[in-house]
Amino acid sequence: QLVESGGGSVQAGGSLRLSCSYTRRPNYVTWFRQGPGNGREGVAGIYTGGGDGHYSDSVKGRFAISRDNAKRTVYLQMRSLRTEDTALYYCVILVAASYWGPGTQVTVS
Repeated sequence: QLVESGGGSVQAGGSLRLSCSYTRRPNYVTWFRQGPGNGREGVAGIYTGGGDGHYSDSVKGRFAISRDNAKRTVYLQMRSLRTEDTALYYCVILVAASYWGPGTQVTVS
């Protein structure tokens, strides 16, 4: 099971933190997003076993991905949000296969 939370509406320049909670610890967790009229874009990823996060150029320096293995949760801290960050954000976990969450909406105005 996989659940995202933390989406919402925020003004440009604001912050939000998304959470991705899972029942079985995956090897890798990725946050994807799909904005209006756009394809899906991978924005950040992290190995749950250690190491730093990986980021797309569009969010590097503004977003930070982190893990809490005790809570079986990966977070995406989003700062300096822009209107172009408006999208449905999906958490994708890689175990033996990839599993997608239902998504959480982020709207920046």
